Amino acid sequence: MDLSLLSTYFQLQKVLASCTNIPDGFPEFVWKSISQTEMQNKFSKPMTWIGIYIAAASVFCILPMLADLLHGFKNKTLWFSCKYFTLNAASLTVIAVAMKLPMDLNNSMPNPVDQAAKLGSMAFMCIMMANLLPSLATMDSKELLTNIIALAIFYVAMLLVLLMIHTCSALMILNSKQILESEYKAGHERALKDLELRQPTVEKLKQHVSNHWIMTETGSPQFTTVCSATTSASGVICVLSTLLHIVIMLHTRTHMKDYGSDYKWSVLVILITQFIGVLLGTIAPLSRCFASLSFKVSIKWIWNHFRVFKVESYYTRKLYDWKQSRIPLKLSRRRCKIVIQDLKVLILSLCIGFQKTVVVVCKMIALIPIFFVIGILCCFHCWKWLKVMLGASNSVSVEGSGQPQHNKDLSLYVLQLQDDMELADKTLTCISKSVDCVIKRAEKQQPNNLMKLLEESSGFEEIGKYDVQCIPPLTKENYVDCWSLSIVTLTTIAMSFSNIQKTKVDRLLRSVSEGLTYVKHVEEMLNATDEYVTIQKAARTLWLEVDVYHTWLGNKLPNPANKLNTPKETVQWFSDTAEYIVTENMKGSDDSSLYTSISANSMYRITQTILASHHADIDQVSQEELFVKLSSVISQILAACLTNLPRVIAMKCLTSVIEKREESVQTAAQLLGETMQIINSLQDRELPSLNPDELPFIDKWRECFLHPP
Repeated sequence: MDLSLLSTYFQLQKVLASCTNIPDGFPEFVWKSISQTEMQNKFSKPMTWIGIYIAAASVFCILPMLADLLHGFKNKTLWFSCKYFTLNAASLTVIAVAMKLPMDLNNSMPNPVDQAAKLGSMAFMCIMMANLLPSLATMDSKELLTNIIALAIFYVAMLLVLLMIHTCSALMILNSKQILESEYKAGHERALKDLELRQPTVEKLKQHVSNHWIMTETGSPQFTTVCSATTSASGVICVLSTLLHIVIMLHTRTHMKDYGSDYKWSVLVILITQFIGVLLGTIAPLSRCFASLSFKVSIKWIWNHFRVFKVESYYTRKLYDWKQSRIPLKLSRRRCKIVIQDLKVLILSLCIGFQKTVVVVCKMIALIPIFFVIGILCCFHCWKWLKVMLGASNSVSVEGSGQPQHNKDLSLYVLQLQDDMELADKTLTCISKSVDCVIKRAEKQQPNNLMKLLEESSGFEEIGKYDVQCIPPLTKENYVDCWSLSIVTLTTIAMSFSNIQKTKVDRLLRSVSEGLTYVKHVEEMLNATDEYVTIQKAARTLWLEVDVYHTWLGNKLPNPANKLNTPKETVQWFSDTAEYIVTENMKGSDDSSLYTSISANSMYRITQTILASHHADIDQVSQEELFVKLSSVISQILAACLTNLPRVIAMKCLTSVIEKREESVQTAAQLLGETMQIINSLQDRELPSLNPDELPFIDKWRECFLHPP
């Protein structure tokens, strides 16, 4: 026991001994009280560290919100999509820890700082829910249901209004995705009409990517959700919560040392941390309040879309579908079926009515920022009118004279849930400029080493001179050939010559490394069957070994046998070693043995082709000459593969999963910017007479050159 408490008890005993008429058992009661106080002090000691834990959890909520803000400012998407702060199991766990103060019913919060911290946690929760709302659009139906139920179980008693808004938005998202999906497919078909996939120009590709960028940005489920009345309402509630919390903080500023809960000084840390989170977290919801201004605002528009009793069909369509569907229950009695069906119809009818009520209330709340901005716009236009009247400006009408026709063309690709909503010209121009910025940034990352390698050759004839199909494989299974494995195998042979300058070998390695980055895009998009995927994995595994460790299947490069002087000896050594490796690996059944067997089989067939194609002349060929020859073959194989880049870029613009579409189109824009010079340089080369569907396969190219039509 604490000595101070024990001393206090003995002093109290002395005082009581001098008193009369003391009730029986009073000293024992005092002793029990002192003991309970001591026990409570012991049990409350960890609460300070729990408070620090709460503050740390709050920081982990603030950081992704801040990351979303920075991402929005960087990409000039001021409606701030949820890229980092999303609703999932991990975020719910962290939020649950950060919200311990409002949920802690056992600890009294008697003093001003304690109460301010508890109320601040509620405001912080409002901010987080408002920030999380657009992330619902990134989920499929099952994830939506799971996360909304989890949110409901945890916070139904605290934030009922925001929870209803989340539920209302989730039901709207389910139907809006279907509408946007159908519009996107129609827009994609429209864009394909203007694109020639065999050899499209860079300008055509840029226009194609821009069209899909417009469709992706305006058809993003997050963007659609942000522009809805429910998001505007949650933003208004969030701002009101922030203002209220600021008032509380101003009132509490003179009592910052006045805390009396078991959390002790850590409650002040929680208060300050979550207050910072409230201030930072308000920016995104506040900006989203005005996201509907991305559409042209007018009195007629406000009347059409914010009428009290008008609720768009996509808010209730999913509920109507559930109402008209049949419950999949196997019941034998007809009366039970009738009762269950009628009960389902009754419940869903109530839900539809409740959904409409929530939407109407949200629309009424959403009028606040709309009228606020309309007032600002009116003042701005009045100011411009005054400037014109006073002669201060005589060129106002000229502003943006070159944009209307451009925006008219792009407006064909704007996706919207309602036909009578029109995207503002400035917003459309901003979205169009954003894709131009991505492409221009990517242009600064041109693969210069790859470009130099491609310039060393012209045409594609060398591809047909190395026909591996004429060499029987070492294994029973005849593996298909792919671009990357042929390139890696030929590069391995080229870098094995010991008399070649190291700078030339390093330049070749850098060029091939850059080239394989784009070859991977081609193979993943156009050679995605199981038989090709296995070969591609073997090629990537082999390239890691060759590029990083300068070894081939465990043999050091260059000059793996240390006695190889002539090109013929080197090529023959690779052929013999490959044959031996395949024989030894026939017993293995794991992936490593399979990849080794594939790589060795490729080496054997290519080296045998080299020996057969040169015949007796290979003895007179120097290492330098064969190195140049192999570099030319590598260059032409890379060039042939990269002629498929325009098709890859076009295909990346069409992604079936709506939640991943924005990332895919951004990848297409990045890829276009990086490879514009490559695409332009390959435009002048005459392609073989192959069908567009045959161009992605190296075997078809070889066959075309060996057996021309």
